[in-house]
Amino acid sequence: MTFTTQRRVGLQAVWILATAACTKESPTAVADEEPSPAHPAAVFPLSDAENRGGWVYNTEVSDEFDGDTMDEERWFIVGKFEDGKPVYKHPDKPKKKVWKGRAPSQFSGRNHRLEDGILKLETRWEPDFPFSEEIHKPVFGEAMPYENITTACLISRKPFLYGYIEIRCKAADTQVTSGFWSMGEGIEFDFFEAYGDGRGKKKHLDSELWWSIRDWKKLNGKPSYTERKDIGFRFADDFHVYGIEWDEDGIDYFVDGKRFTGVTAEKATAWARGNRDVPDDYDGYVATVPINLWLDNEIFPWHGIPKSKEDLELNSPEGEKGDGVVDFEIDYVRVWQKKPATDAGE
Repeated sequence: MTFTTQRRVGLQAVWILATAACTKESPTAVADEEPSPAHPAAVFPLSDAENRGGWVYNTEVSDEFDGDTMDEERWFIVGKFEDGKPVYKHPDKPKKKVWKGRAPSQFSGRNHRLEDGILKLETRWEPDFPFSEEIHKPVFGEAMPYENITTACLISRKPFLYGYIEIRCKAADTQVTSGFWSMGEGIEFDFFEAYGDGRGKKKHLDSELWWSIRDWKKLNGKPSYTERKDIGFRFADDFHVYGIEWDEDGIDYFVDGKRFTGVTAEKATAWARGNRDVPDDYDGYVATVPINLWLDNEIFPWHGIPKSKEDLELNSPEGEKGDGVVDFEIDYVRVWQKKPATDAGE
């Protein structure tokens, strides 16, 4: 089956499942309608096409990006413009401080578009942007002003706990990270921060998968588990599928449908106790709370900063240079979960 056929089949399944009822108050809401012989167009994780895991599509969090505009009931667009200025106010948490991005880049609510079923998050050379004058020392890295570069950030508004998380995407081919990660109460779960263009001694970065579980309660954001592995291709060269199966016992990480790496809860705890200054009874597997998904681009100054529009677009095809824009392209974000035993009549 070609990918085009798979995508068409998948979209039919999404339509079917999207009609099922969800419990909005629950962080683990899933569609009530199971795929059946009457609905052979069911879409499942690439690594589990026959659905041996009993996965049910989460209609509240997943997105195929096939509309004309972003679904703002599903996504918080960070830095959306009001009266000519970007506003950093969360629609569900109005008193919460909203991160503006990693300086020198700043999140702009104008830096995204939908084209032919693909979400494109834009990194722009935009010196005339109304940048924040705020300068503060970040937890990681040097204090820098916001200037020249704008990026995009979308945050899912519905939390969920455990499941199978999958994204098909292609990283931006420039000195910026294309990130797919998440935040929960006191924790950060980074699925990847794919660096698009490693140069010189940092050449390895554009094919290095870096994923982490970070503890913001006891380690001030340092990883309680992290791993870096050569993935075997440049993130920015083509679309690939990244899948994360996550539960209370650990994580399995899949690339293009094949298991690539992972960690058990016990091994994550052993890593933390061996690599962090923590008590002997410290539980390093902190990814046990509901999370909200993040899609964004960030500048990592310690890896390199585009110095000009031409530098930003250095790797862009000749026909796409000159507009000062480089895209992180996302075909879909899908989340499946398992029905509670009570729903199955057990």
